[in-house]
Amino acid sequence: MSRISGTTSVRREDDALLRGQATFVDDLAPAGCLFLCFARSAHAGGVITRLDAEAARRSADAILILTGGDVAALGRTSVNPLVPGLSAHPAPLLAQDRVLCLGQPVAAVVARDRWAAMDLAESIGVEIAPELPGPCEALRQTWSQGDTLAAMARADHVITVSVQHALLAPMALEPRAALASWDVAAQALTVWLPTQTPHRARMDLARILGLSPDQVRVIAPHVGGSFGGKASLYPEDTVVALASMRTGRPVKWTATRSEDFLSATAGRGGRLSARLGVMADGAFVALEAEGAFPLGGWMPFSGAVPARNAGRILPGPYSVPHVDITVSAALTGHAPVGIYRGAGRPEATLLMERLVDEAARTLNIDPVALRLRNVRTRSDLPAPTASGDILDASDFPGLIATLRRSAGLRGLRREVARLRARGTLAGLGMALYAEPCGHGWESAAISLDPSGAILVATGSTSQGQGRETAAARIAAGALGCAEERVRVVHGDTALTPEGIGALASRSTPIGGSAIVKAVRLFLRKARALAATVLQAEPRSLVRNAAGWVTTTGTASLSWEALAQAALAPGVRNKGLATSARYEAKGEAWASGAVVATVTIDPDTGVPTVGQIVWIDDAGVVINPVLLEGQLLGGLAQGLGEALMERLVHDPDGQLLTGSLMDYRVPRAADIPPARIVSRPVRSRMNLLGAKGAGEAGCIGIPAAIINAIHDALAPAGVSRIDMPCTAQTIWTALQAQAHKGEAR
Repeated sequence: MSRISGTTSVRREDDALLRGQATFVDDLAPAGCLFLCFARSAHAGGVITRLDAEAARRSADAILILTGGDVAALGRTSVNPLVPGLSAHPAPLLAQDRVLCLGQPVAAVVARDRWAAMDLAESIGVEIAPELPGPCEALRQTWSQGDTLAAMARADHVITVSVQHALLAPMALEPRAALASWDVAAQALTVWLPTQTPHRARMDLARILGLSPDQVRVIAPHVGGSFGGKASLYPEDTVVALASMRTGRPVKWTATRSEDFLSATAGRGGRLSARLGVMADGAFVALEAEGAFPLGGWMPFSGAVPARNAGRILPGPYSVPHVDITVSAALTGHAPVGIYRGAGRPEATLLMERLVDEAARTLNIDPVALRLRNVRTRSDLPAPTASGDILDASDFPGLIATLRRSAGLRGLRREVARLRARGTLAGLGMALYAEPCGHGWESAAISLDPSGAILVATGSTSQGQGRETAAARIAAGALGCAEERVRVVHGDTALTPEGIGALASRSTPIGGSAIVKAVRLFLRKARALAATVLQAEPRSLVRNAAGWVTTTGTASLSWEALAQAALAPGVRNKGLATSARYEAKGEAWASGAVVATVTIDPDTGVPTVGQIVWIDDAGVVINPVLLEGQLLGGLAQGLGEALMERLVHDPDGQLLTGSLMDYRVPRAADIPPARIVSRPVRSRMNLLGAKGAGEAGCIGIPAAIINAIHDALAPAGVSRIDMPCTAQTIWTALQAQAHKGEAR
């Protein structure tokens, strides 16, 4: 196993990407391909009073027009019933008698080219009697332990905090897209999607369209980012497939950036509040927390995940004996809300870290000392949480100690004090986090092709995070061969074993463990065959990079020769192929500690993040370059949430941030200097000992930055500011506080 971890290799995906040779769904152009465009609701809810598609139908450019009546008998997308008593609200493929949200498709138009399809979609007359939906609760879940009421009553201090998260756009570089091709003769459907879950998409498509799974193949080619926004099958994906079945020709749809802003799943948006009971010596004794989350107009597959995760993660890395937590989620009139990088983990972490910093300020205790007073120690773990989940191996005191040294916290505090003495609004913020990294199973298959190459087929998929590089490293390390010998196949349901996909930082811990398990089975067969060919005892054989050799060194067999031997007449298990399904013991919990410094211009409210120091525990590290890339990418998105990103709707439900002119995302110049130190603790929950890394930046970074901003604003009397902390929101808060002082 030591040969798997800690090594650096060049990302094998990058050559095609950098040369412009990658193939995304929109690049695919099969012969005779038709193009589809959607007519969408311009209202956040209401009854459809008129839907006139006659002008479009009469056009010579129209190949097929689909409206709600044409798809009413088909199924709907599925919803994961994670929460007991969940009231599922899946979406119809096209709006029926009423629209559920802004941007919902009401009709689909197929034409010979994209521009004709767009013109025809605009010609469809849609009239809707607007009716903004009221909140409709779809889920509620509560966790409790101990006697919170009594513990809160005897606490010396009760700290109260409220946090409002903005709605965020996942903002992948590649918008959504779908290409479907129905083979009339074979009665088989092939669908290309930039999806995180090809096998789940295959099953959903088959169920909705009334096909058997064997009739459907889903392929995820190169994918330009996902971040949770491509985790679920969309109604649009199925309509494209249906259009191909109706026309007998390939049909393609590619969303515009505006369509994605309008109708793709958003993230975050929750409002959370909590009370923390604290004794005079700083001991946490009780936590009461509530979280209310928006679901949008309909629920994607993982719609319940953010609320559930936020609740079950609390109180995070801290030991709080008495806990009472409730989360709920309700339907609203905007686009659906699903999982977005972190999915509930950032919400829980920010709430808890705001409580800790406010408690430190109230008690006049060093925030670092207060955290050390209350964190779970390494010897405490694994341990059950209030929700009954098992918190995996971590070293929270060690993370804090390393952060203190690496960041030079004393020096940073002196610098903040120096800036404040000069009249600058300056602050320092810290955050500690623990995050569960996926549970359940994944699968892998290993085979030897005639050339001697090792083929690794994984149920996990790649959206740019280096999955092929990681899978090759894991397989090569377990096989004892060179990485160049390993070829990785993923994202094609016809060529890979069934898997859940790339969700919840699961691909390396669980998908990688499935590869290790499959390799072990493969090596048993390979050893037995090599022993037969070499006429040696199986236990007398050892592996090297080239193949197999006897312990005496008198005979050897290359992988190429073994491949040919496996194809010889009469050989059992031709081709040396094995597969494995691996189910993790439980969730591997990653963790980390972050410190950030911030200065604020009092005249303009402009915040500037000075530096970030981050100590990360991602368990056993497979490839340091991939780890750094995942952490930095998450840092950028976490900073975006803290300082600039927000989807805004007016009182009528209209989207005011429907383009990149209005929705700001971080640029390279916005990213501050960051020092990242890896301090891994091996997980007990999977074969690799690995934990997740892809979501960590969205979890720890916003909490540290927001704590630093509150620290900077505290001397000015500002006690609360919600995300995103833009120059406008900060300046407004400063002005309100100044005028409040003048009024006195």
